[in-house]
Amino acid sequence: MIHTAALLFYIGAFALWVRFLWSGSRGRGPLLASVLALLGVVLHGTSLALFYLEHDELPLVGPGAALSSLAFVGGLALLVLLPLREVARVAIVLLPFVIVLQAVALAIGVRPAAAAIDFQGAGFILHVAFAFAGFQAFALACAAGTLYLIQFHELKTKRIGKIFRFTPPLATLDTLGRVGVWSGLVCLSLSLSLGWAWTLTYRDSLEITDPKVVWSVLSWFTFLGVVVARRLGDQPEYRGAVAAVLGFGVVVATFLVLRVTVGAEGLFL
Repeated sequence: MIHTAALLFYIGAFALWVRFLWSGSRGRGPLLASVLALLGVVLHGTSLALFYLEHDELPLVGPGAALSSLAFVGGLALLVLLPLREVARVAIVLLPFVIVLQAVALAIGVRPAAAAIDFQGAGFILHVAFAFAGFQAFALACAAGTLYLIQFHELKTKRIGKIFRFTPPLATLDTLGRVGVWSGLVCLSLSLSLGWAWTLTYRDSLEITDPKVVWSVLSWFTFLGVVVARRLGDQPEYRGAVAAVLGFGVVVATFLVLRVTVGAEGLFL
């Protein structure tokens, strides 16, 4: 029930942000939307804490629980953005990602894992935390890149609309995208290192054929590709925005393909 309430608060916050966008407001920010997002995160965190107390298992293993935790990390990212004034407006693109993750988690069912996993303890928690932080940072880069491309197009066509008046300047969006990609690359590198250190120690293998490892490695190279795209040729900011949006799409599409073809067996999420 609390999981559902958190989702409703997220949806309400997004609806209010859309309203501010439609009205063309550039005031001190949609305060009520920020409050709803904050309440959603608080409820979300409470629901995950209750999950742990009830099942004596961190909500990181079962598909529904893991997706809900990933959505919660996105909610925490929102809280970091909200005090940053105009940067908080990037939430209008980032928040739908949180909503979709939480909605899918509820559809699947936030329940304990069907079977215990070998990799547990502090190392596992750090492994998952770095992975979640990495993918949410990439989602942030995608959100900033999406707004950058929209604003760039409006400037190029000289058709200044409400989105232009609502979103942060291009330079701010570019900085946010760059920070998101680099943070994602570092966090995912740490997550892979921890995971492989455990498998080499206890299984004497990198398990490179495991679907979740394939997806993680492909995601890492996608992150790296976005970083490289920002350093080649002219208009690195524009090219970086395009690469972030396309790269995030590749990561999500690959995950969905593996989920459909492989199923729940063998995949972390």
